[in-house]
Amino acid sequence: MPAPTPSSPPPPAAANPSHNPRRKRKPRPKTAPPSALNPNWAQLQSKLPHRPAATHLGKRKHDGGPPAPAEPSSPPAVQEVKLEPTSDDTSLTKAVAIDCEMVGVGSDGSKSALGRVTLVNSFGNVVYDEYVRTVERIVDYRTRISGIRPKHMNKAKEFWAVQKEVAELIKGRILVGHALHNDLKVLLLSHPKKDIRDTSEYEVFRRERKRRSLKDLAAEVLGAKIQQSEHCPIEDARAAMFIYNKHKKAWEKNMKEQFKFKKKLKKRGKKKTTESNGNDPNVPTVLL
Repeated sequence: MPAPTPSSPPPPAAANPSHNPRRKRKPRPKTAPPSALNPNWAQLQSKLPHRPAATHLGKRKHDGGPPAPAEPSSPPAVQEVKLEPTSDDTSLTKAVAIDCEMVGVGSDGSKSALGRVTLVNSFGNVVYDEYVRTVERIVDYRTRISGIRPKHMNKAKEFWAVQKEVAELIKGRILVGHALHNDLKVLLLSHPKKDIRDTSEYEVFRRERKRRSLKDLAAEVLGAKIQQSEHCPIEDARAAMFIYNKHKKAWEKNMKEQFKFKKKLKKRGKKKTTESNGNDPNVPTVLL
């Protein structure tokens, strides 16, 4: 039996075994996720209140500067105003508002004729409302705007009867309306200028000296939507009256000042005319 071969002697130990380059470091044990350590951890974590992840900027300290602007909120919804009478009083008041709806007559229907006329008092109550049978044949009912249909003519009054009744109702009263020259024209009536309150002519309501529509004024002054489809003369007359009522004090003061100024100018004109006639050699002098 051969003799055992002597084993080679072991290498000399290094002075510091931890710095041995050949020595392999033991891998650190991997930490198991919470769910692996505890199977109920995920369920518990879902019940905990959620915290928002921190940003890289972190929290800013209050330095006394202006607060951050709040996010713009949507404007509150504006409640639509309905034009309804302010009282049950249906009597004739000092001021009445008028509105007329026209139909088309003539060969092509381009000529306007009275189809309906409405009057309301200061409280917005109807005091007169009649469909009108035109003198000429109706070619265009203009239903899209006027709201008048052929069936309405079955109960319509004769034009001359309506004209007389309206003239009696507005006599001696303040007449309120929008673009009143059109209403008076189809009625073949006139009214004293000092008693007219036209919302299309009042300087306060004009924009860049231009007349504005009644629809525009009703939305701005009253917050009401009118004339969305077919026009309603009751609603339009009521809108004009309520606009007048809202500005009545200032409007009446303005009218008084205007007529006082015109009266003063008229007197001055007469005085100048008299003086010029007295110095004019062509004017005979009367000896008493």
